[in-house]
Amino acid sequence: MPLDKATVAHIAKLARIEIGDADLEALTGELSGILKWIEQLSEVDTEGVEPMTSAVQMTLRRRADKVTDGNCRDKVLANVPVDADGFFAVPKVVE
Repeated sequence: MPLDKATVAHIAKLARIEIGDADLEALTGELSGILKWIEQLSEVDTEGVEPMTSAVQMTLRRRADKVTDGNCRDKVLANVPVDADGFFAVPKVVE
């Protein structure tokens, strides 16, 4: 499906891209070539081909889903400027 200059100018306007008249001819040819290549891809027979996410078959490693409290409160609170009874202490911002 070859494109004409008017179509490419319209696409550029929709994309909010300013294209000069000198570049319009070259861009028309490039976009037409890209569309021709995409049309060739649609001719490929993909019947029976499974979709894939990688070239190598892989399975995700999984860890046990255990709920813990982290057990590192003292390490976390060592980084705060002020703590109060094992919690973060922040300045009052509402009066």
